[in-house]
Amino acid sequence: MLRNPLVDPYLTGVSAAAAAAIAIAIGAGVSAAATPGIGFVAGLGAALLVAALARRGGGIDSNRLILAGVSLSTLFAAIVTLALVRAQSNQYASTVVAWLAGSMAGRGWPELAMAAPYAALGALLAFAVAAPLNALRVGELRARAVGLNVDRAQWIMLAASSLLAASSVVLAGLVGFIGLIVPHIGRRIVGSDARVLLPACASIGAALCMFADAVCRWIVAPAELPIGVLLAFIGVPAFLYLYLRPASALRRDAA
Repeated sequence: MLRNPLVDPYLTGVSAAAAAAIAIAIGAGVSAAATPGIGFVAGLGAALLVAALARRGGGIDSNRLILAGVSLSTLFAAIVTLALVRAQSNQYASTVVAWLAGSMAGRGWPELAMAAPYAALGALLAFAVAAPLNALRVGELRARAVGLNVDRAQWIMLAASSLLAASSVVLAGLVGFIGLIVPHIGRRIVGSDARVLLPACASIGAALCMFADAVCRWIVAPAELPIGVLLAFIGVPAFLYLYLRPASALRRDAA
């Protein structure tokens, strides 16, 4: 949609807003059962605000979306820092830091049941715009020329990515590596056709999360290392190796 390789689903401010809301909620002593809902609402609220700031006519201006998302994410990051500074005097600081680093510890079927309807809706919307995503790869003007309603497609894409990102963040915290890197790896393996790339990214991302969670539970047992830390140290070099290899070699290995 934005034709920028550095964009990830968190650009809409979903993760930063959820982090700020949950950090404040934890510091205020809000019940742990209520924090996922607070984060989800805050994340979607931020996405709506970014979309409103990026609106141009009936559609979304990609440059405005990037600038608004980065600006608001910076603001929310400052709020998180302030919340952590204030929480250092009590027992909540470690809880906030652990959540910000990303973890699936303590998450079970009840938490999944809460987020599943929104994740399912986001997935349906994402697959519904697979063909428009392919059309937008050649630019908005050409997409309009072949009859695509670009404005409507952009709003659906933004809604899908916001729902999926918010559902993930409230369950696992901030695991930014997945949203940024997995699509590039998937593209190198299966190509750029969104009809194939979307399920490939979902499968690769889920497998990577489960593998990372298993390693995190084992490497410093009986404690648990945050997923985000492990993925940053191991995942980034692995990605660079995979991404710098010829695409033909990756497809041959996948086959």
